[in-house]
Amino acid sequence: MYTVGLTGGIGSGKSTVADCFVALGVPVIDTDVIARDLTAPDGAALAAIRAAFGEAVMQADGTLDRAVLRRHVFADTAARHQLEAILHPRIRQAVQQALTTLAAPYALIVIPLLVETGGYQDVLNRVLVVDCPEEVQIARVKARSGLAHDEVQAILAAQAGRAERLAAADDVIVNIATPADLCAEVARLHQRYLALAAGFLP
Repeated sequence: MYTVGLTGGIGSGKSTVADCFVALGVPVIDTDVIARDLTAPDGAALAAIRAAFGEAVMQADGTLDRAVLRRHVFADTAARHQLEAILHPRIRQAVQQALTTLAAPYALIVIPLLVETGGYQDVLNRVLVVDCPEEVQIARVKARSGLAHDEVQAILAAQAGRAERLAAADDVIVNIATPADLCAEVARLHQRYLALAAGFLP
């Protein structure tokens, strides 16, 4: 199956773009959703995370304290790499499993850390980057999540820079317009991807 990887920094609008593709009938595999499933109470990664980081990242009811874990891993590079080593192989396996179940001209795979991990090159045929100025990212994340400015800055510092992401892009959507304009741009890309997928031989 022809695959397009969707990436972008936090607050760039990846979810909004993905929703536009969904509205056009494109199957979307979201690695953030997979990660949440893996770390849910019955998730396949929860025991490994608990063993690696201890009870400090767990709540009294046995669920993961995501806020505590997020603060810990964005303050400690070694801890972030440790978490990624637990999650990324499991996420990739789930992506490949999901692809085998789909019947469509092409699929969109949302991978926020595509550039940072350097993975998925053998899975993706094309990379779409959602881009916007950093100050717009910060304002969106603060409004959406209530995180403090320094917490947002720590997340941005751990992610690839705009130039690095744009260098990896085959296509770019600059997300500073209205949602209607955004979906119109997605519709144009959708036609391009349908044409590319029609000529694709695995």
